Amino acid sequence: MKHLHTALWGVLPYLTLVVLVAGTAWRYHYDRFGFTTRSSQLHESRLLRVAGPLFHYGLLFVIAGHVAGLLVPESLTDRLHVGERVYHANALIAGGTAGLATLAGLALLLYRRVRTPAIRAATSRSDRVVYPVLVTVVLAGLTATASGARAGSAYDYRLGVSVWFRSLFALDPDVTAMAGAPLVYRLHALLAMALFALWPFTRLVHAFTAPLGYLVRPYVVYRHRGRGEVRAGRPVR
Repeated sequence: MKHLHTALWGVLPYLTLVVLVAGTAWRYHYDRFGFTTRSSQLHESRLLRVAGPLFHYGLLFVIAGHVAGLLVPESLTDRLHVGERVYHANALIAGGTAGLATLAGLALLLYRRVRTPAIRAATSRSDRVVYPVLVTVVLAGLTATASGARAGSAYDYRLGVSVWFRSLFALDPDVTAMAGAPLVYRLHALLAMALFALWPFTRLVHAFTAPLGYLVRPYVVYRHRGRGEVRAGRPVR
């Protein structure tokens, strides 16, 4: 059993990272034009206007919650005088709301994909594999949030799962910290690693192509064919 725990919580995370990085590099090199979600807005837009923002914004808050919960040690919140009751209540309310929004958006997206023939026909084999994994990851995360984010809970993930996660960055995995976690936390972690391993080979890879450059791009400089000139969207005298 000790060897199994070492393989799952001491070796598998690094293998997952290697597959994620190498797979993304391979995909970019050999399928650069495949870094896309293959937009289906022309086939159906009513549900997409609701489901898309619900899923993506919910997922952003879920990621932010994981960063705060896994990377911020309990000692820091103690120094900031954030009590256990306040911390766990915030985790339950904010994390649960974000998780439910993500799940609702994902459910609508899947319903849209099934009910629209053109979108259903464009669903690839990799989509059929990754969608169930994504759903179970979210469900396991919600279950863990509901069971462990309550004050007075028998298990404090910040003294177990979080310690294990931070130890990975030190290249000294605390295997026992994760091996002693409740089943739902271990299942959530394993499913998350499976999702990240599949990531480069599915449509999820488009997340790495977010147009962040648009936030800092300069004005477009152009000239008008008429007598006046226009620079950066403003007339020049």
